[in-house]
Amino acid sequence: MANTYTQIYLHIVFSVKGRQNLIQKKWKDELYKYICGIVNGKEQKVYAIGGVSDHIHILISMRPNMAISDLVRDIKANSSKWINEKGYVIGKFQWQEGFGAFSYGQSQLDTVIAYINNQEQHHQKRAFKDEYRELLQKFNVAYDEKYLFEWIE
Repeated sequence: MANTYTQIYLHIVFSVKGRQNLIQKKWKDELYKYICGIVNGKEQKVYAIGGVSDHIHILISMRPNMAISDLVRDIKANSSKWINEKGYVIGKFQWQEGFGAFSYGQSQLDTVIAYINNQEQHHQKRAFKDEYRELLQKFNVAYDEKYLFEWIE
C-alpha cells in the first residue's frame, strides 16, 4: 500500500489447549524459530518470543496488510501441525482457542521485550492465570471468567 505508514506493536499471548505443560525446553527454541518464520513469511516482524511449558508470548510489529486474528490463526495452525509432525508430544498437540493481544508504544518496547525474555524466572513466582488476568485488567479488557481458560479434567 503506497503512502501507508504505521507503527503498531502487539504483545500476543496464547496457551496450550487445556493449559497442559507440553512445550519442552529441549525443543522450544526450535518452535520459536519456526513461529518467527511464520510471522516473517506474513511480512510482519517479531521483536521477542518466549514462554514456558504451557503458553507463549510474542511481541510483533504489524503492518496493516493483515488482521491480527488471521496472523494468530496461521501461527497456531502451522506450529501445531509442525509439533505433531515432529512427534514432540504423545497424542495430539493443540493450542487453546483464542488469544490475548495488547498494544504498546515504541517507548515501551524494551520493557516488554525484557518481560517476554524473562518468562522462565517470572513464572517461578507467578501463575499464568494470574499473569493473564492482570494483563486483561491492565488494558481494561472485559472478560467472562468461565471462558477465560480451558482445563483438561
